[in-house]
Amino acid sequence: MAAKTNPGRFFEDYSIGQVIGHAVPRTVSGGERAMYHALYPARHALYSSDEFARACGLAASPLDDLIAFHVVFGKTVPDISLNAVANLGYAEGRFLKPVMPGDTLRSTSEVIGLKQNSNGKSGVVYVRSKGLNQRDEVVLDYVRWVMVRKNDLDAPAPEPVVPELAKVVDPGSLAVPEGLHFTRYDFGLSGEPHRMSDYEIGEIIDHVDGVTLEEAEHMMATRLWQNTAKVHFDATFRPDGQRLIYGGHIISLARALSFNGLANAQMIVGLNGGAHANPAFSGLTVKAWSEVLDKVETAAPGVGAIRLRLVAVKAGAEAGKLKGEDGKYLPEVLLDLDYWALMPL
Repeated sequence: MAAKTNPGRFFEDYSIGQVIGHAVPRTVSGGERAMYHALYPARHALYSSDEFARACGLAASPLDDLIAFHVVFGKTVPDISLNAVANLGYAEGRFLKPVMPGDTLRSTSEVIGLKQNSNGKSGVVYVRSKGLNQRDEVVLDYVRWVMVRKNDLDAPAPEPVVPELAKVVDPGSLAVPEGLHFTRYDFGLSGEPHRMSDYEIGEIIDHVDGVTLEEAEHMMATRLWQNTAKVHFDATFRPDGQRLIYGGHIISLARALSFNGLANAQMIVGLNGGAHANPAFSGLTVKAWSEVLDKVETAAPGVGAIRLRLVAVKAGAEAGKLKGEDGKYLPEVLLDLDYWALMPL
């Protein structure tokens, strides 16, 4: 009997330069927005109100940038990380076009790096993934690297290739949506009075609020984004019998928590780097803090780009504390995400 099911790719199934087109295209709608705002306390005004978005020069309110990220990411999972041990990091991410209700998204990935681990049981796969809309326009692209199990432990290790990745997306290459301006920005409606000039490089912002992770919510999110990685679905896949919280769930939760103190950091336009420092499981309470890393002006009227480090931590962790003296992430750190966002000057 011929096998028709897909066991997923293992580390030995990848090769440098391999290009993978991912199934299944997905048309997104206001339903994704409603579900996203139900799962996370997301309140950024540009993503919540058509009228607010129109006052800022857009035709209507786009879907949250992280909705686009999760949809595009989810498409890649069956081909890239179905047999993953862990998703390790991100770099060189650019959000190039807003995603609007009614757009259809699909994904492609190119293998740009491979390195087998010393234990011979797994290896790290580096891919550059792209999300395209129905007009074949690239709406976002990013690099991620993921640790993937080997199926055939005797398969020879590939020649190691580790790509050189930029530590920061050049702010000159950030894509500001056509027509966007903040000359009539309503700070009363946005929720806070703080503009980019009010923030200092090196400033630490404790976002104060916390959310306890629920098994039902993270499973709903994982299904919504069609992330089929076994570690998120199958409790028997890990020796400890726990389902690992999808890293994107932590990203969105931390971004939503950052509203308290960064309500005017509106559109995410660049993803400089990111690491899921420690695993998260249901029942854990997550809090967040941010550090201001840089600020630049853009060519769009009244629009600046602020570079932020967003850190998700376990409740009780001290804001501003990231790594120990050994240079390793502290055990209470869950996420370290470095990104550019657009903000009124």
